[in-house]
Amino acid sequence: MRRFVHLRTQVGSVSLPNPVLTASGTAGHGAELGAYVDLATLGAVVVKSLAAGPWPGNPAPRVHETPAGMLNSVGLQGPGVRAWIEDELPALNDRGARVVASIWGRRVEDYAAAAEMLAGAPGVVAVEVNVSCPNLEDRSRMFAHSAYATAQAVAASTVCGLPLWAKLSPNVADLVDIAGAALDAGAETLVLVNTVLGMAIDTRRRTYRLGSGPGGGGLSGPAIRPVAVRAVHDCRAAFPYAGIVGVGGVSRGVDAAELMLAGADAVEVGTATFRDPRAPARVIAGLARWCRLHDVGDVRAIVGAVHAAARARPTEDPTASRVADIEARTRVVMAEAQWQVKRLTDEVERHVRQAAPAPAPGPGRGPSPADPYPPSPAPSRPSTPPAYPTPTAPSPRRAPAPHPPERPRAPDRIPRTPPPRPPHDPTRGDGG
Repeated sequence: MRRFVHLRTQVGSVSLPNPVLTASGTAGHGAELGAYVDLATLGAVVVKSLAAGPWPGNPAPRVHETPAGMLNSVGLQGPGVRAWIEDELPALNDRGARVVASIWGRRVEDYAAAAEMLAGAPGVVAVEVNVSCPNLEDRSRMFAHSAYATAQAVAASTVCGLPLWAKLSPNVADLVDIAGAALDAGAETLVLVNTVLGMAIDTRRRTYRLGSGPGGGGLSGPAIRPVAVRAVHDCRAAFPYAGIVGVGGVSRGVDAAELMLAGADAVEVGTATFRDPRAPARVIAGLARWCRLHDVGDVRAIVGAVHAAARARPTEDPTASRVADIEARTRVVMAEAQWQVKRLTDEVERHVRQAAPAPAPGPGRGPSPADPYPPSPAPSRPSTPPAYPTPTAPSPRRAPAPHPPERPRAPDRIPRTPPPRPPHDPTRGDGG
């Protein structure tokens, strides 16, 4: 097992000390997590998405817990970029955090205005362009659902002069095409993925769980991690040299490793911070532990490793593959059967021990707390032969009781034979 792992990574043109970041919308606008985590030890802090001006968001309730995640309809509430730079950004800079500002808009001009305000902002290393927003110029259709609208929003954001990260939606059928449009428009990194559209209904009150009503909300958490893994995998295969940040259901080090194996240069921890504000730090420690256990000295070595393994895999004989699969399943079944036999044997032995009577205590045999029935010590050979008692005359035996008299046996019955018939007299009639 390795004792040290290099966690430094490169996301596009941005160099980070480790590949674990906070996710936009889950870490607040400033240093809210600073009371639980040293923000300087994180790869970067991605703040909540900001518009050019203040925005009130959606009515309450805004969040609803699901069996494997959370639905939210916060509605991108925020103070606006200018107020954030003045009130929130200094606290992040004081804690030594690397900051990724996230922006959104309802028109292309809104993206340009927000990005222009971030030009020269201290401590901001990149700008995330959140295109999962309704486009008022396209019948409120999401920017992220159109390759053309996504490209427009990204191109408008280039005025900030900072590296652009395009955060895309998984609720599309042509994610790779939209990602390509974002990269062509000026983005150097893809953030995959945003929340999945969902809805929750109160079956007792027969109404919506979220204040957004029929608009529903965005599902996040462990339930969408396979969606994020697939999106990262497909985009890495299509764009080998683009920066990729995986986000969706990361709460453990092994989750981060899975996304990086699929092709992510870094990951973001989001919904897990609602349950445990220290989740980003725990993911960093878990990822380092995973690398040590798997003899990985540099975390960059696992980025996209699944693609290299697929290319290096030789063509397999289908029959041999099926035979190997059957053998593997057989081994699993046999191991399970052996375990069951051992478990039943132990259970039987335990019942036998419980049902056995306790032996009477004797000299030199005392009960032990560890073993209620300790074995008796072996008898030692006496130094002198024992004195055996003198044999005595056997006691007279009682006379046996007389047998009852035998009942007389009945004589055998002799079969009776009929008397001989007289000879026939022809002078006499049959009637006599």
